[in-house]
Amino acid sequence: MENESAISALSALAQATRLDVFRLLVRHEPNGMAAGDIARQLDVPQNTMSAHLGILARAGLVRSERRSRSIIYCADLDGLRALTLFLVKDCCAGNAELCAPLVAELAPCC
Repeated sequence: MENESAISALSALAQATRLDVFRLLVRHEPNGMAAGDIARQLDVPQNTMSAHLGILARAGLVRSERRSRSIIYCADLDGLRALTLFLVKDCCAGNAELCAPLVAELAPCC
């Protein structure tokens, strides 16, 4: 991941509604959710939700696919992985014990 991509992803997540959307979609993996369902669950107008989903998609954090008459949105876990790795790739400068608490915290969630 390049700096510009990371900045785009971090900027997309630096807004409360978009962060809530992304976390909601992560919880609904792998099935995803329709935009209307996301808007209702977060109590956000549908046109506003569409704008937020577009920003997340352009940042590489959300992907969409058509299923019948609905567009289903899913968290792009590859984008999340790339962003996370970009942020922590050189965190320990070769000292694995410095990153051990981070790894330990992430391991149980998966």
